Amino acid sequence: MDIRSNVLRQLKGRREGFSLEQPFYIDEDYFQLDMEMIYYRDWLFIGHDCELPKPGAYFTVQIGSYPVVIVRGRDNVIRAFHNSCRHRGSRVCTKEHGSSVRLVCPYHQWTYDLEGKLAFARHMGDDFDKTGFNLKPVHCEIVAGYVFICLANTAPDFQPVRDKIEPYVAPHRISESKVAFQSTIIEKGNWKLVWENNRECYHCAANHPELCRTYPEAPSVTGTDGGADDPEIAGHWARCEAAGLPSKFQISPDGQFRTARMPLIEDAESYTMSGKSAVKRPLSDDISISHIGTMLLFHYPTTWNHLLGDHAISFRVLPLSANETAVTTKWIVHKDAVEGVDYNLEELTHVWTETNDQDRRIVEENAFGIHSPAYEPGPYSSLHEGGVMQFLEWYSNFMVNRLQGDQAKISAVA
Repeated sequence: MDIRSNVLRQLKGRREGFSLEQPFYIDEDYFQLDMEMIYYRDWLFIGHDCELPKPGAYFTVQIGSYPVVIVRGRDNVIRAFHNSCRHRGSRVCTKEHGSSVRLVCPYHQWTYDLEGKLAFARHMGDDFDKTGFNLKPVHCEIVAGYVFICLANTAPDFQPVRDKIEPYVAPHRISESKVAFQSTIIEKGNWKLVWENNRECYHCAANHPELCRTYPEAPSVTGTDGGADDPEIAGHWARCEAAGLPSKFQISPDGQFRTARMPLIEDAESYTMSGKSAVKRPLSDDISISHIGTMLLFHYPTTWNHLLGDHAISFRVLPLSANETAVTTKWIVHKDAVEGVDYNLEELTHVWTETNDQDRRIVEENAFGIHSPAYEPGPYSSLHEGGVMQFLEWYSNFMVNRLQGDQAKISAVA
């Protein structure tokens, strides 16, 4: 039985409310199928438009086998391209971040303008037609300061994502901010384990002392029931929405993305050890009230986010192999906030730096145990791990639909 048929059979027959079978977490062939079906075909959060403040600014990213460069053009439009020279394939932009008036391949100096057009290729002969060798474009969409790309030849419709996310994120004015600090950690575990750990706070009290000073571990905050029956959450939504901040829980029909504005513990305003704001300069001038809690946004398979009154934190999940995942965290503040004056970097980053490292250890221990020949799928807590079950439901449905769709295409051709 080929790998696709085997995965399809296992997902269709999986036991609801239980973790996946071992190969989904450790097998390289299963991982490559994840990449092909999900990461190479769907919309991926990749960064923020504020990271490209002027024409010529760019950043690069590696998604599985695909190097990509995202650049702001002279017309101020942000575009994405395959970061592979049309001459002999060398990477054109080799730095993680940079700025240039043109994109020049370091190998043979083939030169592209900021819109991806080949402008110069030396010693190629008089009959060489430059117009046939522009950088290959990658689908790129910007929504409220968030940059999404899609590697597929034909991208899924992005409008449903925009319609749901934009009203919730736009008041925070991420486009008018800056990244105060970023870090990337490599977690030695499958990308699905990283997400499963994120989608519950069942583990928080025993593992996240810093985070639990301000973030509630209530299942209604992390789960998928929305929390409308919780008087504190319902009251928080009413107060924030009266101030013009969309807040109520919403989730896309297929479960891929979710937004909700949740209160922090007691009088806390931010993720700090004291609970007080980490940044004196508010993130957005559009938000007129304090104690807005955290606007939780997730979009499978690449990002979860916390947007607060004083700063925002974005997380990006990119698989490296079946057993390694890169998690990039960015702390975002108002563009005019001054380090050492408006915020102390250690105070701003401390809670999530510690939490990220704790989660790394959790994921790695989880992955270590799953490698055991004695491992078998175990039951989730219906009270505390509803978010995990929802993630696996999305993953299973997404993979089954893609695999069945591919089979239908093959059958039609045959």
